[in-house]
Amino acid sequence: MERYVDGFVFPVPTDNLDTYREMAAEAGQLWINHGPLEYFEGVGDDMEPDMEGMSMRTFPQLTETGEDESVVFPFIVFESREHRDEVNAKVMDDPAMNPETFDEEMPFDEEQMVYGGFRSIVSYEE
Repeated sequence: MERYVDGFVFPVPTDNLDTYREMAAEAGQLWINHGPLEYFEGVGDDMEPDMEGMSMRTFPQLTETGEDESVVFPFIVFESREHRDEVNAKVMDDPAMNPETFDEEMPFDEEQMVYGGFRSIVSYEE
């Protein structure tokens, strides 16, 4: 089955990780209630891997992460791009997404967020 993934990478001030985790848990529940296959939020753990001399750009470099920040990597899995568009439309119409109901500001700088939608070209499942 072809899958579609919305992926994000961005830094969060390490002091704000607990606040971010609470916000992410609410967002995850909101999305899951509208039908994606999976919602995942991870925080960077191995951001400077030893790739035996292989040159590459790391997530902290990509997002210009500061010393006092942690990289987060959320992604949402959908059946297809069409399914993604349907789910995201439902999420955006949900009253919980009304900015007037937000109690706090985002616990990170949204301008440092990297985002993309990805269609699968190889996928394995057990």
